[in-house]
Amino acid sequence: MLYHLFEYLETIDVPGAGVFQYISFRAAIAILTSLFISMIFGKGIIRLLEKKLIGESIRNLGLDGQNEKKGTPTMGGLIILASILIPTLLFGNLTNVYIQLMIVTTIWLGIIGFIDDYIKVYKKNKEGLRGKFKILGQIGLGIIVGLSLYLSDDVLIREKVPISTEEAQGKENVLQDGEGNYYVNIDHKSTKTTIPFLKNNEFDYSWMVWFMGEKANKYSWILFVLVVIFIVTAVSNGANITDGLDGLATGSAAIIGLTLAILAYVSGNTIIADYLNIMYIPGVGETVIYISAFIGATIGFLWYNSYPAQVFMGDTGSLSIGGIIAVFAIIIRKELLIPVMAGVFMIESLSVMIQVSWFKYTKRKYGEGRRIFRMAPLHHHYQKLGYPEAKIVTRFWIIGIFLAVISIVTLKIR
Repeated sequence: MLYHLFEYLETIDVPGAGVFQYISFRAAIAILTSLFISMIFGKGIIRLLEKKLIGESIRNLGLDGQNEKKGTPTMGGLIILASILIPTLLFGNLTNVYIQLMIVTTIWLGIIGFIDDYIKVYKKNKEGLRGKFKILGQIGLGIIVGLSLYLSDDVLIREKVPISTEEAQGKENVLQDGEGNYYVNIDHKSTKTTIPFLKNNEFDYSWMVWFMGEKANKYSWILFVLVVIFIVTAVSNGANITDGLDGLATGSAAIIGLTLAILAYVSGNTIIADYLNIMYIPGVGETVIYISAFIGATIGFLWYNSYPAQVFMGDTGSLSIGGIIAVFAIIIRKELLIPVMAGVFMIESLSVMIQVSWFKYTKRKYGEGRRIFRMAPLHHHYQKLGYPEAKIVTRFWIIGIFLAVISIVTLKIR
């Protein structure tokens, strides 16, 4: 909103109005605003949740310190969502298709998570919203995001197209590299994405349907939408599973958010993208404002969510932050980097899948189910081994930082 106001003020030559055109300035304002909202107004929301007796119901898992968490206010994800949306609406360019998709993602998954928490708290049903309805909601979002990215005329990538010396004569916007070759930059629609660690690091989803011949490009959108659905569902549920210790999911999300901000900034800056020889995505730089608000919101929420937690985010927050990370990575075409960047979420999810699969297999084979971990997800395994909760969380953060550095390094090392 303020972005469009200052855009108008610039057209009538109001001094200083042009500062709002700078992504770095608006990103800094967004992160400060989200921090202010989450830390200052967050306290008031926590008191309201306490007043409404919106407390966490604890299942007895035999873990140390578990009973002390009973009654801690939940649904604190509302603080995160408000801290993301308000700065984005104030400082973002609301005509940008990527900003629009991130706002839809935030609200969509926030509603699903809120319904789940509402059922748990007010209906006294510990299972919450039935799993199939959560999955349907995530699939619905995946379809919206996938089709929007595929069909929107504003979703483009820029590629260098070589031209001959003769073609370069008299043409505008012709560029020349150090070897004397001529080329032009062309913005066009594409289902290409980025593969980390490889020299020729671009991958087109249409290649996966090569057997369709000339129809591959025509039907590649189906594969792309299915991939988007899978990623949104996997990462959203991964964040939900990770949210089992004070500050674990929140801190991990903040680290991933900072990584995404760097990747989005370089992908949306034509000079830096050209220098790093990475895919330039017109308009994607605007998403830095959104992800800056996300970083501020998660760090601000961590003020109250760190051990011992004064509030839990609930599914309102955990489903949302996972989906936000997934959709954002897809938008900046770094979704294949998610297993590294969001490695903590992935490891937590895998630990549950491995535990359940092995238990079922051994029960069929030996008549008695056996476990690989003392308890899944993985963070509970370490609790069972006697590690203090704060130490587990801190070490998972360190692993998250290590994975974030690797993710950023992939920009140059291939």
